[in-house]
Amino acid sequence: MGPKFEVIFLEEAMAFLEELDEKTREKVIYNIDKSRYVNDPKLFKKLTNEIWEFRTRFKKMQYRLFAFWDKRGDEETLVVSTHGMVKKTDKIPKKELEKAQRIMQAYFDEE
Repeated sequence: MGPKFEVIFLEEAMAFLEELDEKTREKVIYNIDKSRYVNDPKLFKKLTNEIWEFRTRFKKMQYRLFAFWDKRGDEETLVVSTHGMVKKTDKIPKKELEKAQRIMQAYFDEE
């Protein structure tokens, strides 16, 4: 069975991934790819009505890539990754959710 959705990375998400060391980046990409096939909130979790996060725990660090769904096309459902962060506290900072929301709004405004 094929993947449930496709993932695209916006500029800030790509920049975040490029900043990670190779092993960490490989683990994050592996988890994102795995989340396309299995329904596991440890990998892909809903944060608000519109914002989701890809989750990776690697070497005692928490990595998060924020995302949203784009279901406008007739073809594949897209999950668009907005940006990422290294999570240092239990709660997601409100400013990160707001940033994801702003990037999502800009994405839909451009289309």
